Amino acid sequence: MPPVVSTSRALADAVAALAAGSGPVAVDAERASGHRYGQRAFLVQLRREGAGTALIDPAALPDLTSVGAVLADTEWVLHAASQDLPCLAEVGMVPSTLFDTELGSRLAGFSRVGLAAVVEQLLGLTLAKEHSAVDWSVRPLPEPWLRYAALDVEMLVELRDSIEEELDRQGKLAWAHEEFAAVAAAPPQPPRTDPWRRTSGLHRVRNRRQLTIVRELWTSRDLLAQELDVSPGRIVPDTSLVEAALAQPTSQRALSGVIAFTGRGSRRYLNRWYEAIARAAAIPDAEMPPLHLPAEGPPPARIWAERDPAAAARLARVRTALGTTATGLNLPVENLLAPDTARRLAWSPPGPADDGAVEGFLRKHGARNWQIEITLPLLTAALVAPAT
Repeated sequence: MPPVVSTSRALADAVAALAAGSGPVAVDAERASGHRYGQRAFLVQLRREGAGTALIDPAALPDLTSVGAVLADTEWVLHAASQDLPCLAEVGMVPSTLFDTELGSRLAGFSRVGLAAVVEQLLGLTLAKEHSAVDWSVRPLPEPWLRYAALDVEMLVELRDSIEEELDRQGKLAWAHEEFAAVAAAPPQPPRTDPWRRTSGLHRVRNRRQLTIVRELWTSRDLLAQELDVSPGRIVPDTSLVEAALAQPTSQRALSGVIAFTGRGSRRYLNRWYEAIARAAAIPDAEMPPLHLPAEGPPPARIWAERDPAAAARLARVRTALGTTATGLNLPVENLLAPDTARRLAWSPPGPADDGAVEGFLRKHGARNWQIEITLPLLTAALVAPAT
């Protein structure tokens, strides 16, 4: 086991070793999801031929731009890259090219695409996964945890080579390269509109006053979670916020009597929570949030038949065509074309729905060249109502 890199001198040595290495670099990151606030990295693991494995502590070394710079022209190998790229970017590590072994496994048609499953299938090895949900912000990190983390990059380049060979055998390697380039070039996700609307159980809220209480409680909890650097759900769970909103208590005593208002912070910060509820009660009706945000995109497919039967028929034909083609290619249908793109196309197709217009629609919604080449003729045909 290499020692954890936690000093500037050790980081410089690790950067020099990585620079002297050759070939792709395996990259992984461990977060403290469910323990700490946010999704930042608490351990970064790298392995490269000739350099060995480096375990870097970004809590002690929050600026890893030197690592990103020395690997700028190197292919990064990650598993489920979109999960780790945001936290890596926060510490200054951004790849120019990458190979995503999970995405590659999906394109190859593997039924199980978790890292342990793919390693076992292709390399005949079993990875220990008993520390996947631990609190990686703990210091010092126990050696068994570090061993687990190092194993996640130990075989990643060898796994990459096996997946590449399989993709090439199936004639899908060029598709994979397009997909990997799209992942590497994807911009950061914009901030969510009204993130409090993702509160679990919010569907139970039936009026705007209760919704306002949820918003104020969620915002107060989020600010406290930032201050304490704790995952918000560890203070008061979402279900408790909803229960408090449904009860609409008019005093702290009444709030404390809400049986489902639980969590280690429910009673400790009772005054804070009741202040949030009181703020919500004082907000004028005209300033309360709407029960639902304006819909962006098509409505839920389950109501198409009633609202627009022609669109429902188009969607059925589109889904059938995509499903049949994906099965023939040994691909998950969602990798052949994003389901949201298919729904938008069926709901509001360009007019006239010829090849040129449909291709423009697909490109506008992020479809890659290989996806367009395969799906364009079948989508154009599916958008046209069959003759009766």
